[in-house]
Amino acid sequence: MKKNTKQKRGEIIYGVHPLIELLKAGKRSIYTIYTTKPEPKAWRYIKPLLPKKPIQIQYVSRESLRKIAGTTDHQGFAALVQTFVFKKQLFSPKQHPFLVLLDSIQDVGNVGAIIRSAYCANCDGVVICQKAGAPLTAAAIKSSAGLAEHIPVYQAPSVQHAAKELKNAGYNLYLATLDGKDARSVEYKSPLCLVIGNEAKGISSSIMNLGEHITLAQRKSDISYNASVAAGILLFTVSSSLHKL
Repeated sequence: MKKNTKQKRGEIIYGVHPLIELLKAGKRSIYTIYTTKPEPKAWRYIKPLLPKKPIQIQYVSRESLRKIAGTTDHQGFAALVQTFVFKKQLFSPKQHPFLVLLDSIQDVGNVGAIIRSAYCANCDGVVICQKAGAPLTAAAIKSSAGLAEHIPVYQAPSVQHAAKELKNAGYNLYLATLDGKDARSVEYKSPLCLVIGNEAKGISSSIMNLGEHITLAQRKSDISYNASVAAGILLFTVSSSLHKL
């Protein structure tokens, strides 16, 4: 009998919440779930969400699971799933009036945390960039607590391209900087896109003149919030101003 060498293409995700939210969202196919036996306690939350079409369940050792996930932070689950589905076209100001743009965010943990905050703050979409930014990896999806599965994500070639596209589409850009107007006193105009800059350098110099600078109040001028923390505070501030929360 000829061995079937055809393999499904996809990517590995890991963790309890990423798997649960992927199943709830129903946007991507799941090919194989890897777990241990006896199943971890969280299996009771995952099993009822499995689709009627049978999914291959493979029971492996914890060491094998670590190798599959590429980390010990798998919480007993990994899965081979369809590649993440990005939005194919730029957002529409009418349908998606509140966005966040990640400008050269390097840490996948920050990428995931910002996406998580964006979803919680009722943001309509996220823009990430291929050039100079961290990709939306399994670690980023886990940091989003799986909520990346529920919010549209558009991937632009670069932050310059993204900012110009958004401006041309009619979005007002608000850039998180250290020298702007107090974010609490700004009258935010919709449709808008909040821009969160690189962890070390902040907003890219090439887009500095494309929007209004806004700043979070802080104790001293020579310190700053973590990028994902700043994003969370600003997303809540903007959303509250727009009466979306």
